[in-house]
Amino acid sequence: MIHSLRARLLLWLLVPLTGFVLISGYASYVSAVDTANRVQDRALQASADVIAGQIGWADGRLVVQVPPAALSLFDSPYGDHVFYRVADDSGRILAGNPRFEQAPLAGAASPVFYGSSFEGMPVRVIQISRLMFNSGQATKITVAVGQTLKGNQELVRSLRLPALTREIVLLLLAVLLVLCGLTVELRPLVRTRDEVAGRDPMDLQPIKPGDLPLELRPIVEAINQCIQRLNEYVQQQRRFIADAAHQLRTPLAVLATQLQYAAQSQDDSKLREIVGSMESSTQTMIDLANKLLLLSQAEAQGASGTAAGQPAVDLAPVVTSVLEDLVVLAQRKQIDLGAELAGDNVSVRINEWMLVAVISNLVDNAIRYTPDGGQVTVSLSTADRQAILAVSDNGPGIAPETRPKVFDRFYRCAHPHQPGSGLGLAIVKEIVLAAQGSIRLSPGIGGKGVTLTVALPLAN
Repeated sequence: MIHSLRARLLLWLLVPLTGFVLISGYASYVSAVDTANRVQDRALQASADVIAGQIGWADGRLVVQVPPAALSLFDSPYGDHVFYRVADDSGRILAGNPRFEQAPLAGAASPVFYGSSFEGMPVRVIQISRLMFNSGQATKITVAVGQTLKGNQELVRSLRLPALTREIVLLLLAVLLVLCGLTVELRPLVRTRDEVAGRDPMDLQPIKPGDLPLELRPIVEAINQCIQRLNEYVQQQRRFIADAAHQLRTPLAVLATQLQYAAQSQDDSKLREIVGSMESSTQTMIDLANKLLLLSQAEAQGASGTAAGQPAVDLAPVVTSVLEDLVVLAQRKQIDLGAELAGDNVSVRINEWMLVAVISNLVDNAIRYTPDGGQVTVSLSTADRQAILAVSDNGPGIAPETRPKVFDRFYRCAHPHQPGSGLGLAIVKEIVLAAQGSIRLSPGIGGKGVTLTVALPLAN
């Protein structure tokens, strides 16, 4: 397979041009043959007319006197041979070469020209017929004159060669001009390639199209779109690293302070209290690190677009499993944790552990922010070829002015002393978007609290 654009364009040009040259060359050859035949036919007819004009009656017999002028018409520098034969309708030879037998062409108009062969040589033949009358009797005379084709073929070559040479020169000139034109027209593309190749890896500025042809500008536009998405991804990763460092700084500082107090403390009871606080700080950092890792994986899956290729997962068993894990947390706060699940198989294409993360974060947030004795309900249904997962509570809800921010990473609208990292809903949003779904907020149970509704495309 040819990979060079220059070679491909040249091939697209050469194929029709070569076809044109072949057709034109064949037409030139046919025209040259026709011209050579016409020239030879005129000489043949002039000779035959002269011979036929010398036939006459003498003493009741037909006689032929062939003058030298009849054959001098064929003088040729190419050594052609001339043959003739005059015969009557009974086959009697009146003049000429008796071996030059040319059968009369019945019904053919006189004169008639055709190709034949004699003594192994191709010849061009003319045959004419004439009626000779004597005492009321008519005798049909047939005159056949033939000439070899050396001069004919040489004339064909002399007529065809200039035309063929001209067409080949034009073909080569066209190829040369196309190569020069392609070289000139591809220079802007080469400059663009050099510009991209010579860039710093962190230079994510768009490529300037410059003087690129209109047909090549969409390629640059597509590259610029890719650069823009890459730039957004890089900025996102930078913000993620900065936010993660900021969030880890506080628990690390607290842990360092606790270690200093523990090193200086001589009281065992106080030391146990400090170790307990250190354990709590360590667990907080572990939870934060796990959520940061989960958020990073969700963003990576969304950027790669691999969610559509995931196997189908039935939502109902996953929801049931998560609720079984969180029922103990709900019982501690005496929260009524219920579920309303669709009876049919509700399958979506999403990584199963990410689906578990979505449901766990939504239900865990609802339980944590709902006061003791409250209610949390998880419902699963289908509508418009989508799986609808809704988690509702009757807690304090979310103020309208803060709702646009609840999906931002590290944003928390809870009490300062209430545990949490502010990453739960951010993780949910990234996973849902990666699965080509949507998430929205609405009022909760009885108009109180909040309902978080996730819609995911059905797998079937």
